Amino acid sequence: MRPQNYPRIQDSNSRSAGMLDDAKLVKHSRKIPPERLKEIIVSAIRDAGKKSSRAILEIEENLPEEDLTLLLENEGIELFNYFVKYCGDPAASAYDCVGSSYKDVAREQFHNRSAQKERMNSGWRYQFIARDTAIESQRFVSVSDIGAAEADFNAVIKQTDDSEPAISIYVSIKNRQNTMGGQDWPKAIRALEQVAASDKNRSGPYLCVFGIAMVRGQRSIKIEQKTHNPYSVNTEIWLSEFFWPFFSNLSYSEIIREVVSALQSEKPALVKSDFASVPLKLIESFGSICKQFKLLNKEGKFNDAQRLAELFVLGIKAYKAKYGV
Repeated sequence: MRPQNYPRIQDSNSRSAGMLDDAKLVKHSRKIPPERLKEIIVSAIRDAGKKSSRAILEIEENLPEEDLTLLLENEGIELFNYFVKYCGDPAASAYDCVGSSYKDVAREQFHNRSAQKERMNSGWRYQFIARDTAIESQRFVSVSDIGAAEADFNAVIKQTDDSEPAISIYVSIKNRQNTMGGQDWPKAIRALEQVAASDKNRSGPYLCVFGIAMVRGQRSIKIEQKTHNPYSVNTEIWLSEFFWPFFSNLSYSEIIREVVSALQSEKPALVKSDFASVPLKLIESFGSICKQFKLLNKEGKFNDAQRLAELFVLGIKAYKAKYGV
């Protein structure tokens, strides 16, 4: 993609050389009132919960025993599905499981799935907070959801020189930089820039931003290791100490402090990371599927690394078709 014509830092000695010169953009003119900030964060917590609950299990009080049993059996099946889909390295995962009881594997997978759901919930939460604080800050001409897998929202900002065009900023939010592996960044950068370049509603230059919500630091541009050339001169990585002040006029510390207070007042379902908290009926349901797939010996331990690895490679549907389980 050709370099976009937005103001860039020209000082070659600056660590931000070539990046957006935010000194030439309109400044924040107001601080979000505390009560309004609280409303935004509480709303983000609730909306994130609707998108992806933090907890695997949300059991209603006084749920009839029959309904509880059915719920836990279904969750055991879902845990097995997760076990197969997110095994990582099929060979190493199969090797590591051999000799382990299905009960221990089920508890470990429950813990892993809980952590994954927490990351998903957290991602939605900070996406909503960033978007809504940007709107409330009144710094931007417009802020809107994009509705694309590659980008979360778009913000249009004016330059201080009224004769210069407004800049469209396309934002994708990640919790941390290691959310994606090194080999995934070039593809993600290309995909985000394609969204910006093909936006028929855009006028003027665009900038693509990966906002890293929970890592301290300023900003950078991803470069190709062999050539040291940027993957894109129009895409920047904004860490939390640049990202949050730019969009919300609040520091990273202020955002986190308010999120803690809101979580304490809202008390959303907590992640169940204690192995002892995994219901026995859920574990037995997981074990029942493992037995059905002929993965266990008489003692309930995984005993065939090759067969388990084949399940990881084929997936459940193809494995069932092959073995008729």
